[in-house]
Amino acid sequence: MADDSKLLKLQVICPQRVFYEGDADFVELRTSEGEIGVYREHIPLTSILVPGLLKIHREGDVKIAALHNGFVEIMPDSITVLAESAEWPEEIDVERAQNAKKRAEDRLRSGDENVNVARAELALRKALIRIEASGFSKNN
Repeated sequence: MADDSKLLKLQVICPQRVFYEGDADFVELRTSEGEIGVYREHIPLTSILVPGLLKIHREGDVKIAALHNGFVEIMPDSITVLAESAEWPEEIDVERAQNAKKRAEDRLRSGDENVNVARAELALRKALIRIEASGFSKNN
C-alpha cells in the first residue's frame, strides 16, 4: 500500500462528466510546452493541455487515457484537469478514429487553399492520440 503522504489527488473533469477522481503516485500529461510528469510537492503551475495521453500511475499500475485540450492546475498535493474530452481506451471507436485520421490527412494533402490547416492538424493529432490510446485497451 502506498504512503498517502506521497499521493496526489487527481480530478479530471470534462463537460459531460467527471472522468476521473482519485489518488495517484505520479501523473503524466502533455501541455503546450511539452510532456510533463508530476509528483506530490510539485511547484504550483497552470498550463494549457494539448491532445496527448494521460498516464495515471498508482501502486505499480498505470491507467492510460486519451486527453484532448483543456487546462491543468497543479498544486503541491493535487492536480485538477479541465478537459474538452477524455476517453478510456475501451471507450474509443478505433474505426471512427482511423476514418478521422484519413479525412484529416486527405485535407492536409489536398493543397486546397480553403482548408483550415490548423483545424485539420488538430483533428489529425486527436485521431492519432485516440488510435494510440486504444492500443492500451484491456479488450484488445
